[in-house]
Amino acid sequence: MRTVRSACRGCHGVCQVLVHLDGDRVVKVTGDPESPTSRGYLCPKGSAAPELLYHPDRLTHPLRRVGERGENRWKKVSWEEALGEMADNFNRIKQESGAEFVAMAQGTGKPCTEWTGRFANAFGTPNFVGPAHICFLPRVIASGLTLGRLPICDIYGLGGEKPACILIWGCNITHSGAADGMCGGMLQRALREAQKVIVVDPRRIGPAETADHWLQLRPGTDGALALAMINTIIAEDLIDHHFVDNYTAGFDKLVEHVSNLTPEWAEPITRVKASDIRAAARTYATHSPACLQWGNGVDMSVCSFHTGRSLLILMGITGNIDRPGGNVLWVPPVKVKPKSILINREQRGEQFLPPEQKKRMIAAGKFPFCPNTHSPTFWNSVISGRPYRVRGMWIIGSNPMVTATQGMKIEQALKNHLEFVVVSDLFMTPTAQLADLVLPAATWLEQDDVVFFHKIWCVIARKKLTQVGEARDDRDVIFEIAHRLGLQEAFPWKDSAEYLDWVLKDTGLRFDQFCEKGILLGEMRYRKYEMDGFRTPTGKFEISSSVMEEMGVSPLPLFREPPLSPVSTPELTKEFPLILISGTKIRNFFHSEFRQIESLRQGNPDPLVEIHPDTAFSLGICDGDWVWVESPVARVKMRTKLFEGISPDVVNAQHAWWFPEEPPPEYGWKRSNVNLLYGDTHFDPENGSEPLRSYLCRISKA
Repeated sequence: MRTVRSACRGCHGVCQVLVHLDGDRVVKVTGDPESPTSRGYLCPKGSAAPELLYHPDRLTHPLRRVGERGENRWKKVSWEEALGEMADNFNRIKQESGAEFVAMAQGTGKPCTEWTGRFANAFGTPNFVGPAHICFLPRVIASGLTLGRLPICDIYGLGGEKPACILIWGCNITHSGAADGMCGGMLQRALREAQKVIVVDPRRIGPAETADHWLQLRPGTDGALALAMINTIIAEDLIDHHFVDNYTAGFDKLVEHVSNLTPEWAEPITRVKASDIRAAARTYATHSPACLQWGNGVDMSVCSFHTGRSLLILMGITGNIDRPGGNVLWVPPVKVKPKSILINREQRGEQFLPPEQKKRMIAAGKFPFCPNTHSPTFWNSVISGRPYRVRGMWIIGSNPMVTATQGMKIEQALKNHLEFVVVSDLFMTPTAQLADLVLPAATWLEQDDVVFFHKIWCVIARKKLTQVGEARDDRDVIFEIAHRLGLQEAFPWKDSAEYLDWVLKDTGLRFDQFCEKGILLGEMRYRKYEMDGFRTPTGKFEISSSVMEEMGVSPLPLFREPPLSPVSTPELTKEFPLILISGTKIRNFFHSEFRQIESLRQGNPDPLVEIHPDTAFSLGICDGDWVWVESPVARVKMRTKLFEGISPDVVNAQHAWWFPEEPPPEYGWKRSNVNLLYGDTHFDPENGSEPLRSYLCRISKA
């Protein structure tokens, strides 16, 4: 037996692990107790990695479709055949119609993320499709406009201080395990040490049980609550005058803007008492340092952009930006080339896409702060042919028929309209069943990588330890296709091994030497704005955004009521009286991944919908009953879980359900997929986000 240090990729947590091997066979994965990023923590997804690696249903060879789409008839082909067919078809479509007629698609962030967008840009297509508009990007874009970079919750004590107050807003990583490079176990440690804890969530999540303040707001009203907290902090003169006076722009405009947005104004909107709003705002403002840990709950609404801006302003006016224990801008390890597309725009390859081609992007200009192709608009365009119909597509690490809200339209687009489709994945999925070529992807145990941790204060080594069948790292496939298409300028490295050596070159280390060290730490410097300012047009923390004002968008944050709600649609609410939340993370799964992993599925065998016991009783429903969850759009079948920590008129449904154990090609994906309940007509006008945390539904016994 031997043990190798690595970094898990069961989700975005990047927890450091110990991989135990018998020869070349992975036997067990455990948390690394010496890790500064996770301190031995590992969630069930990480522990189940060997089961994932050796699962009998893994894709292990390239497959070519030989029947009609959806007939589940496939033929094994060599990688040479598959890659040749891909290159020929993508090049043919480009020559006949233009590069924009080929689209790239990706799911949630993966190691290949640094290359998917670069490949699209180098190839010449502006059409890069994914879930970013509902996941992370709203916070990233809002942060960029406000202070130039995404601020991260500093819970590690690297500057000699840990947070005295932690405000958790729409984030539940202490349950789900991790997100956005933040380990839930480390946040749990910080919560135990903090003097004060505030939780903003419609559900009584774990930290809310012992929090000093739990603000149980009505789903979709986060923006109103944040504005009322800003009002309180200003009205009671709890701001950090030194930071506001010297390093911000637009504070006077903010004072006037929020003057009437009092806790009394917010109380009937949010259902949180005005006295509780004031108390929480005072606690956050008077216990320094304070950090704000936010999550997807902020992203998934028609007010996501402005809500994110409001939360950034909360951080700024209290002086909690880039100070130890606050929300910081990490300094990466010196001499390691930054490869994250979030901190290195050139990595994404935008310099290779001509400006006139960028204008050809589907939905270009529709949402001013949505830099990628807006997914719902894209799939509608494939069906309608307006403004044009994309002909070819490469989908990497994504199962959009299950994870997106347009599943039925995506099925129609893949089955009837797209000419040539390639899917790269670990397993056959409902989406892959409608492809022409399916490529076997590698798990994280089959990849070499220099892993950038949480945008970033360290880099961690991930070592390829084995290989199952002919599974290949998606990045190596991208390199190979790029070279076949003559894109060497954008991809000068022959493979990912050469690329990783290049990333580390200035450190004096080769990748194999880096693996021996396991981790490189940055030398953190706080309050960098005192010398460098902020990466905004004014060089200041822009409370009032100069860019937004130039674009004709309100430069100060607003609140927007959910489009379907007891307030917006009272008549419809009579018919659909429950507020639907979905998209909350599930501890044993990662979106649609891992449903076929037995140890994980045993802990969550059925698709669950949380409902308050009083509401269930009034409907004649018991715990564990199968029910219909129905919206104005569709209905799905789920199993009830009674939960007192949710309001009687709110339900929370697990997302991205499908049943790999059921017959192909559908694997039962339409039966319990809550994403089918949402229409595709309501979006955040700034970034195209969707109201997945605030919709309307009703429940009846199945």
